[in-house]
Amino acid sequence: MCRSILLLAFSSLLLFANWAAAADPAPNTLSDEEKAAGWKLLFDGKTTTGWRNYKKTDVGPGWKVMDGALVRAGQGAGDIITADKFDAFEFIVEYNISKGGNSGLMFHVTEEGGAPWHTGPEIQIQDNKDARDPQLSGWLYQLYKPAIDAAKPAGEWNQLRILITPEKCATWMNGELYYEFVKGSKDWDERVAKSKFAAMAGFGKAKSGHICLQDHGNLVSFRNIKVRPIQAK
Repeated sequence: MCRSILLLAFSSLLLFANWAAAADPAPNTLSDEEKAAGWKLLFDGKTTTGWRNYKKTDVGPGWKVMDGALVRAGQGAGDIITADKFDAFEFIVEYNISKGGNSGLMFHVTEEGGAPWHTGPEIQIQDNKDARDPQLSGWLYQLYKPAIDAAKPAGEWNQLRILITPEKCATWMNGELYYEFVKGSKDWDERVAKSKFAAMAGFGKAKSGHICLQDHGNLVSFRNIKVRPIQAK
């Protein structure tokens, strides 16, 4: 009887372990379902392959790969961009921001400006509690903001997801829809005209460009960076 109970308990533990592994896949990997849907990893968890500094060919020494994360760890980092350009796409990244830290995620970045944010709209990444910028994490800088705050505190992993298409764009924080917008729409143009980006002729104009991770001088880690290109209709 005791042996049967032990075998049953052992089998239950194995089933639970298998379920947990399936529910919580290893970082920086793609499931079979994701592969079938067209998702691609932009970070392999081991190297900086697929990234380079803005207007450069390599990645600065301030970016380190540590414990399966791409980390802005020190001086000499600089903003980094994807080697490839994307037009319509879905993008997911997990970030862990330091106490008081600030960073950003930009899309449709071109190298015609003096900095990535001169052309690419920026989704704010920061510690909402102790950072000084009034633009909170997940907000589309000076343009769109949600009615809720779903960001976890500094030191915890957050997931940002964005959808960028000509018909509709959207941002999610930890699974919560933050806002939707259409680049180049009347509403978009009116908001840009009221922002600091109005002085930048190329801001938000590109329909294709690089994805950028910002160096704002603070410690920040990224992992599970993946993209799904979307074919034009």
